[in-house]
Amino acid sequence: MSTPTAPPVNAIYHDKVVRQFTVMSVVWGVIGMAVGVLVAAQLAYPDLTNGISWLSYGRLRPLHTNGVIFAFGVTALIGTSYWVVQRTCHTPLFAPKLAAFTFWGWQLAMVAAVITLPMGITQSREYAELEWPIDILIALVWISYAIVFFGTIARRTVRHIYVANWFFGAFIIAVTLLHVFNNLAIPAGGFKSYSLFSGVQDAMLQWWYGHNAVGFVLTTAFLGMMYYFIPKQVERPIWSYRLSIVHFWALIFTYMWAGPHHLHYTALPDWTQSVGMVFSLILLAPSWGGMINGLLTVSGQWHRLITDPILRFMIVALSFYGMATFEGSMMSIKTVNALSHYTDWTIGHVHAGALGWVGFITMGSLYWLIPRLYGKTRMYSQTAIELHFWVATLGIVFYVASMWIAGVMQGLMWRAVDANGTLTYSFIEALAATFPFYLVRLLGGVLYLSGMVIMAWNMFKTMRFVDADPQAANTPPIVPVLRPSAHT
Repeated sequence: MSTPTAPPVNAIYHDKVVRQFTVMSVVWGVIGMAVGVLVAAQLAYPDLTNGISWLSYGRLRPLHTNGVIFAFGVTALIGTSYWVVQRTCHTPLFAPKLAAFTFWGWQLAMVAAVITLPMGITQSREYAELEWPIDILIALVWISYAIVFFGTIARRTVRHIYVANWFFGAFIIAVTLLHVFNNLAIPAGGFKSYSLFSGVQDAMLQWWYGHNAVGFVLTTAFLGMMYYFIPKQVERPIWSYRLSIVHFWALIFTYMWAGPHHLHYTALPDWTQSVGMVFSLILLAPSWGGMINGLLTVSGQWHRLITDPILRFMIVALSFYGMATFEGSMMSIKTVNALSHYTDWTIGHVHAGALGWVGFITMGSLYWLIPRLYGKTRMYSQTAIELHFWVATLGIVFYVASMWIAGVMQGLMWRAVDANGTLTYSFIEALAATFPFYLVRLLGGVLYLSGMVIMAWNMFKTMRFVDADPQAANTPPIVPVLRPSAHT
């Protein structure tokens, strides 16, 4: 095992933009999850908002998905990637003013989403609802982000490129392609446009984008976060650097082809559906390779889970990553999909990944990062972190389990027929049977949101309290230890 070269003691990193992204990530997390709780309540009580159009489910649901995926998730990703790329390359950010533009431009785009989506201004494309002026702003921000990130790597003072940067880089490049091609449209007014594609081609392009938004935003990018912050938290190198590289190339190649499994039993050609299914099954191997690599990094340190809630967040996140990727591959099989398609089982699967994997790895990483950003040796309240973990974990269990059960029940009720071949249950009967599970989901969402509020309180208290040992907080950060294979 090689000994890492620490950054120069007098190294000056551009962390103001990292602090800004970190704070806004937590703020957007509270907002996005609060909207999610509201729409969950609307599914149980449809008249909750009394017919107010801009508070209707159809308008708030895309606000929830955009708020959690892009405002909370991507804000955290940009901030952590700026921290990671500086430390692992031993150099300050390239073009810090451009980095500042990425923060303000991204926040402007997210505020525009908060305004336009409740107004019903939308392209009606999953995860790509924002209209063309906002899309152009996002493209400008994203190009600037790419310039800053890859410019920093180009000016690095070490030979190797740490694996976390590979994942962040792939995320930046892939999202550029996805965003541009899926949003090719003809403007028909200030906030109205029509896609260049139509029919089955439009559906195919949308789910090439939609699934790869999951693949390269909610998976690949957060794996970059995992590959840096888990080794930092356990203070040991990643278990296998060689496996991390194999994991990277296998994952990014395979993910691009898995989108058609969203379109089983539609007008999409059958062979295309089958290709999507096959690649989705292959995808399980690299996904579990990454999970195993992360878990084995903690080998010999499992006793720390008793006293270290931050590490607990990270390990539970990896567990949910493994479960969600297994479930996704299984649900891509056509015979399984015949039962799960259009049911709440899909909702349970998505939220197992979103709440368990994305949410927990982000929270654990930010809990590690926040004290260091503000010159503190710890978060203000360790008890609050513990409470957050258990409240959020309970929320995930209630949410996901209720949707799994409801989804399987729905699928079985919809396909049940009597001896004459007539449907046994009407749709309204299936809906009525689902009502108790919607209440359990609402409870799970409230618990998860409560955990996020606890985190926001703890973060703002950490920013303000006086540390008992400020000198320790100013110790120069150490780059994760690399195995010899990192240099080969």
